[in-house]
Formats: sequence, structure tokens, C-alpha cells
Amino acid sequence: MNFIQYLAKLNKILLRVAGWGVIVGMLLISIVVPYGVIGRYILNDAPIWASEVTIFSLVWVTMLGAAVGLPKGYQIGMTAVLEKLPPKVSRWVAIFGSFLSLAILAIVAVMGVKQTLYNVVQTSPALEISMAIPYLAIPLGTFLMCLVTVERILKDIFNPKEEVIIDAPVTETT
Repeated sequence: MNFIQYLAKLNKILLRVAGWGVIVGMLLISIVVPYGVIGRYILNDAPIWASEVTIFSLVWVTMLGAAVGLPKGYQIGMTAVLEKLPPKVSRWVAIFGSFLSLAILAIVAVMGVKQTLYNVVQTSPALEISMAIPYLAIPLGTFLMCLVTVERILKDIFNPKEEVIIDAPVTETT
């Protein structure tokens, strides 16, 4: 097994866990939001923690969902431009775009770690948990996206064909 296969296997496991995180987060949102609405408008006793749980869950769902969707091609892309280029040029433009994406994701991941560490001592008003917990979604989600992007770059570079797979999943399912 080579490095690309190990990375693909690791990404598959991490993205499966992240996918379950998205499911749990969406389940939590779908329970807490109606509970908050019922509490506010029917029982006249709104739970103060409901909005924080919803917002924090939404942040986690967004970041984990972005990572889960990346290998499936759910991100914005310039496929129309790539399809009009000659295959060799298209391949290297796509690889360059992946490197650019990787650089941006790495910057966001590093800044997310800094922001998370900065907010460790701050607590949320209603839940009274460390604000590092919701902020951790940013570096974790972008780190997962970095891993997927590295896998894509390696597969695109070492792909014996002259064309890059633009919208197909990066990880293989067996």
C-alpha cells in the first residue's frame, strides 16, 4: 500500500466520522429549534441556552459538512473553464487550483487554531462552556479539507491519464 492509498483510507474514516457529526448536529438543531420556539411562543418561557446550542451546532455542521462534501464535488468549481482547455492544460490548471485551495485552507486552519486557543478561557453566556469548543470547528473542518485536497493533488499528479477527474469523488468506496 502506498502513501496515497493510506491517505485515502484515513480520509475515508475521518470523513465518515465527520458525516456522523453532521448528522448528530442536524438532529440537535432540528430538536432544539422547535423546542425553543414552543418555549418562547406557547409556554412563554424561552430556554436561554437554545440559541447558543443552535448556533454552535450550526458552526460544527457547516465546517464538517464542507469537509464531507469536498470529495463529492459539492464545492464551487470552474469546471466550464477546465472543460474548454486542452486536456494537458486542464490537468495542470486544476492541480494549480487545488494547490491554491490548499494554501487558503491551511491559512484558515492556522488562524482557526490561533482563535481557538485565544478563546479557551472565554465562556459562553448561557451554556457556560469554553468558547474554544465552537471555535474548534474551524481548524478541524479546514484540516479535514486540507487532507482531502492533498489526496486530490497527489491523485491528480500521479494519475497516468492526461485528464484530471474534476467532479468525481476522491475517496473510493469498496
